[in-house]
Amino acid sequence: MTQQDEVFDLFIIGGGINGCGIARDASGRGLKVALAEMNDLASATSSASTKLFHGGLRYLEFFEFRLVKEALEERETLLKAMPHISWPMRFVLPYHADMRFDSDTPTSRLLSKVMPWMKGRRPAWLIRLGLFLYDNLGGRKILPGTSKLDLRTAPEGKPINDRFERAYEYSDCWVEDSRLVVLNARDAQARGATVMTRTRVMEAVRDGDEWSIKLQDAAGERTVRAKMLVNAGGPWVGDIIRHTVRSNSTEGVRLVRGSHIVTKKLYDHGKCYFFQGTDGRIIFSIPYETDFTLIGTTDKEHADPNEKPVCTDEEKAYLANFASQYFKTPITEADVVWTYSGVRPLYDDGAKSATAATREYVLKVDGDTAPLLNVFGGKITTYRKLAEAALEKIVPFFPKTSGPWTAGVPLAGGDFPVDGFDAQVSSLEADYPFLDAFWARRLVRAYGTEARELLGDAKSAEDMGEAFGATITAKELDRAVDVEWVRSAEDFVWRRTKLGLRLDAAEIERIDGHIKSRLAP
Repeated sequence: MTQQDEVFDLFIIGGGINGCGIARDASGRGLKVALAEMNDLASATSSASTKLFHGGLRYLEFFEFRLVKEALEERETLLKAMPHISWPMRFVLPYHADMRFDSDTPTSRLLSKVMPWMKGRRPAWLIRLGLFLYDNLGGRKILPGTSKLDLRTAPEGKPINDRFERAYEYSDCWVEDSRLVVLNARDAQARGATVMTRTRVMEAVRDGDEWSIKLQDAAGERTVRAKMLVNAGGPWVGDIIRHTVRSNSTEGVRLVRGSHIVTKKLYDHGKCYFFQGTDGRIIFSIPYETDFTLIGTTDKEHADPNEKPVCTDEEKAYLANFASQYFKTPITEADVVWTYSGVRPLYDDGAKSATAATREYVLKVDGDTAPLLNVFGGKITTYRKLAEAALEKIVPFFPKTSGPWTAGVPLAGGDFPVDGFDAQVSSLEADYPFLDAFWARRLVRAYGTEARELLGDAKSAEDMGEAFGATITAKELDRAVDVEWVRSAEDFVWRRTKLGLRLDAAEIERIDGHIKSRLAP
């Protein structure tokens, strides 16, 4: 992309899941696509989620049935396309008849009006009804349905406070969020897209029937042109509208911060917990990275997208205290090994609270010539459907574009059956005996069938080059630089992987040095 007069069909601002998903879909339909991300791929919201492909059980209380149905349908479509970075999980919802909630959802208001004696309660029949809808709205075929648990005898009850004697168990899915973004970007690039990281869009100006787009990266400034612009800036979507393209759009976003804490492993089984709070909110407790537990999330207003989101002491205490109402052993500050926080760019629908703000995505086209598509909101679960909906807005401007194609097409490394993960690991261990169980599983989780490409003809750990700790080798780092846009240790240890949890500062510094030497001219 060196010629000033190079013209793209579509230029996408933003390298999160929405931008990369749209780039992949559009490239696969034959459009000439470019994408610019001012930082690293998935460097904001898309690496700071709760890591779930889920229908959104709690959204049923807000009567968001279309959103839940679409998300439930997508779970299994996505599972089939990426069985290495996504997998089914069972969620345990402890219940006690005396539980009370301070909730202002449409469901709670209706219940209070029709059955005033129920005020502040989620009765068992209401939860069963919600789970029945959850099981049946999305045409579930792979995932098992809801069942009941006796927490007095089931292993899932062992870490839970004795006052909870029963629970409901249902299905949702885990996803490695930031790897999902990178795999979509790789697929887009393989289909002809130009993907640029560390590239800021300084301004975009309509010039006749095209956009003139000024870019800035480490090499300096340059200008490209595009027939259509897509604003998938996530938390910055409003800033891009006002300051980058200087549009008069009245649409806005509501920035909501979601914080998480990661603790040492709190229980031995592989299931998640769905905890209901007295404040009407819910949080998840999820097995994380083999030896840890992830707890989240919060809903706090966040005023400025340029202010780095952090988990405040107040949020950390809130999550620890919330979970401690359920666990027998309270969570202390010493148990917390890491925190992270992301900003959800929700469409501003005027809701009273951050929790009540809609999770629906909204797509708005501005202009008939040199059109601009603004992307508001979205959930990681429905990113592929959002991309298809975006292409429905884009295709009328490019009438020769082909139709939808992404459903059922695997991402790189995902070309094996949904239930084939363990077989992939066993096969890798057999062919590369120097791998221990953790290393083999980690490689298949990260790279799927491409793990063999990484390992190549290696006969020993030494053949993988310098070791940096936590099973990271020079060969893996070099591949990450060459094909996954890694430019710093932070990119690799906190986004391409979460191995930062297992490394000290000196090891991370060594990794950064190796990456910089790989990038040196």
